[in-house]
Amino acid sequence: MFGKRGNSGSGIGRQPPSGGGTLERSPPPAAARAPEPARTPTMPSPPIAPAASLPPVEDRQRSSSFYETKSQVFGALIEAIDLSQLAKLDAQSAREEIRDIVNEIITIKNIVMSIAEQEDLLEDICNDVLGYGPLEPLLARDDIADIMVNGPNTVYIEVSGKISKTGVRFRDGAQLMNICQRIVSQVGRRVDESSPICDARLPDGSRVNVIAPPLAIDGAALTIRKFKKDKLTLEQLVKYGSISPEGAEILKIIGRVRCNVVVSGGTGSGKTTLLNCLTRYIDSDERIITCEDAAELQLQQPHVVRLETRPPNLEGEGRVTMTDLVKNCLRMRPERIIVGEVRGPEVFDLLQAMNTGHDGSMGTIHANSPRECLSRMESMIAMGGYSLPAKTVREIIVGSVDVIVQAARLRDGSRRITHVTEVLGLEGDTPITQDLFVYEMLGEDEHGKIVGRHRSTGIGRPKFWDRARYYGEDKRLAAALDAAEVGEPMR
Repeated sequence: MFGKRGNSGSGIGRQPPSGGGTLERSPPPAAARAPEPARTPTMPSPPIAPAASLPPVEDRQRSSSFYETKSQVFGALIEAIDLSQLAKLDAQSAREEIRDIVNEIITIKNIVMSIAEQEDLLEDICNDVLGYGPLEPLLARDDIADIMVNGPNTVYIEVSGKISKTGVRFRDGAQLMNICQRIVSQVGRRVDESSPICDARLPDGSRVNVIAPPLAIDGAALTIRKFKKDKLTLEQLVKYGSISPEGAEILKIIGRVRCNVVVSGGTGSGKTTLLNCLTRYIDSDERIITCEDAAELQLQQPHVVRLETRPPNLEGEGRVTMTDLVKNCLRMRPERIIVGEVRGPEVFDLLQAMNTGHDGSMGTIHANSPRECLSRMESMIAMGGYSLPAKTVREIIVGSVDVIVQAARLRDGSRRITHVTEVLGLEGDTPITQDLFVYEMLGEDEHGKIVGRHRSTGIGRPKFWDRARYYGEDKRLAAALDAAEVGEPMR
């Protein structure tokens, strides 16, 4: 099969026979054919196994001799294998071929290892060649929310809102950088000394951030916010206690009646998850355009156009910012505009879109309360250099945003929707808001879990009542508000 192995399967390092096999796909790019041990070839990641069959995260530290042996075997493998032929196989067949060759190398070089060590070595090398090296077992687990790599020897994970250290480590800083480069190159980006900060995504939609040396002093820092294969719904958020059934019903109505919504929250509070949940209630016949730094929204509607920013090239040209995307999507006849995360002056263009016929547009923003959310939007507009009076800016904000949904991660690691807040207008120069729905913390249980409840604030008719009546949702809205006035304690 592989030219450098020869027809006998045992002649490692031989030249390929004529014909080069029967596979006819085109060879991989030059980067994938490089025969340098320190640069693992770019190959598609293997299929992720079901969570139920996965082993726990590796907690033991491997010896330095294990990594020396692995480096020796890996170098021999690169010399022995024809990567252009390997690229033509599916992941499982490629994995089997690599295991066969590694076993031959171990036999020929008379390397003494236990069966367990040999299995670890085989799995590590397969992951290095075909996937993301030591990260593969972590990426395969559905219960892990975040993977945080602080240099080659330190890897943390977040499970159920709690951060813990693992025994996973990389061979050295070069292997970690190679994996970082592999990840970002899949979406046409790069990370190196000249461009040490990069946002990217994995094929499954997981969000990736890399910051490389010299900015990261102890080795490249890689952070992966994992994307769940099973998309959460508002019903599941109710099951997990993030919102009450009545609160979920109010959110569904807000989505259906085309309110302009900003989802506010801190890092890791679940803003993007909540935004994905809200977009499920957009009609299937609407044209939706999404703008993101790294595409991770997963809308289910058939008519969706996904746009993504682009960093500058090596010459410092060709950059496409979020502001560029939002401005351009206004020319694409959108009915709703969804901005994955508002971070700067693009907020002004989003507000203009909300105020000029694109009702039902949505976005997320980093803020710790609905009131702070409004202040941050005002600050972002000022950052863009717009020379507008403060009152005019506030008028634009309160005239554009209908509802702020506040998400928070509590100290026990749980995530809750803490406010559903209407933006009413200005009173003098001060924006006026009213809470429709709030979360109250009542205390802790014997296990340290926070006990609280969601309840309505008793607002009989919210500002968007007429809009709800126009869409035939007023009776359901009234019923949800009445039912939510006294919330049941939730854990």
